[in-house]
Amino acid sequence: MASRDSDYGAFMEKFVLQPSSSAHQLPLSGLTFAIKDIFDVDGHVTGFGNPDWARTHSAATSTAPAVLAVLSGGATSIGKTIMDEMAYSINGENKHYGTPTNPCAPDRVPGGSSSGSAVAVGAKLVDFSLGTDTGGSVRVPASYCGIFGFRPSHSAVSTAGVIPMAQSFDTVGWFAWDPKILNRVGRVLLQLADDVNLVRPSQVIFAEDCLQLSSIPSDRVTQGHIIENVILGDYVKDKVPSLQHFLSEGNKEQEYSIPSLAALSSAMRYEFKNNHGDWVTTVKPDLGPGISERVWEAVRTSAQKIDDHGILVIPTVPGPPPKLQMDPSALEVFRARAFSLLSIAGVSGFCQVSIPLGLHDNLPVAISLLAKHGSDGFLLNLVETLHNTLKEELQRMS
Repeated sequence: MASRDSDYGAFMEKFVLQPSSSAHQLPLSGLTFAIKDIFDVDGHVTGFGNPDWARTHSAATSTAPAVLAVLSGGATSIGKTIMDEMAYSINGENKHYGTPTNPCAPDRVPGGSSSGSAVAVGAKLVDFSLGTDTGGSVRVPASYCGIFGFRPSHSAVSTAGVIPMAQSFDTVGWFAWDPKILNRVGRVLLQLADDVNLVRPSQVIFAEDCLQLSSIPSDRVTQGHIIENVILGDYVKDKVPSLQHFLSEGNKEQEYSIPSLAALSSAMRYEFKNNHGDWVTTVKPDLGPGISERVWEAVRTSAQKIDDHGILVIPTVPGPPPKLQMDPSALEVFRARAFSLLSIAGVSGFCQVSIPLGLHDNLPVAISLLAKHGSDGFLLNLVETLHNTLKEELQRMS
């Protein structure tokens, strides 16, 4: 493992992967990137954030298509990054390999499970990085580390060569500290034409109940003209009746979540059990606090079946990054709020981008824009175009 002092503890393993051909005039020419240790790289063990997993699995014999795509686009990889064990946390802490240092707030968690990938970008050790997002593993660390993070439409980027967490929700996402780089990487991964024309949003919706979950003052994250307000939890409950299978009667009165949205995240447990239950029960891996309880809860779960160019605006997460080494039980209220927000893209398949909005009380703040499935290019262009306006707004507000 690389020295923590030199790389903020972001890297599991340092190595160089060069573009497969001359990088001259390729779209990602001259850019460096890091790879979450959930992607296969030929000749390297994919560690999945846990030493027992690494010990019981052989080196990969091929490289994930998403990694090959950005290499073919002209980028150079400098190594693999630390992640939360089995991708089953949004905190970013790993008891085995250490917790990458949040460059925005060193006494706070970096967010997970793509912790090292976010830190590598936030510390400007690389230009961009690859992560995965099932329940928030790109969006959360992007918010906590003050960078851009993109979760694409479900199935828009190949997840082949990526260890599955829950296939119905798994996506390959990416981080960048600059929206232009975010867009360039997205066009390579999504195989989009180089289209720089901005299509103005036809509808902008602010989800009032989602904004109420945030501990950040609403005027800090809702600058601009509000076209329509909705109570998103009621809308989802009415329009997605299949969620009744996942609604917990005991949670309906809890003030810190929106039950019809929080219910969406529970569906991930069933696929996680199908993917990894046998390995967990056989190996009985040494897992860190919080992760161990969630993994075993999933393994013991009973089987259960489960406007064009509009924008939905929500907080990425319900508040600033939690402090390091908080009691796991103290994080449960925050997690409930978080998954009420994070589950929206997962169940809808929408694409979502987390946008840094500077600092509040010296801690990073982010807002998210969501667009319907397949609108990834539109959303990437919109973020790049809006960036200068956002910077002007932040300067005016400071």
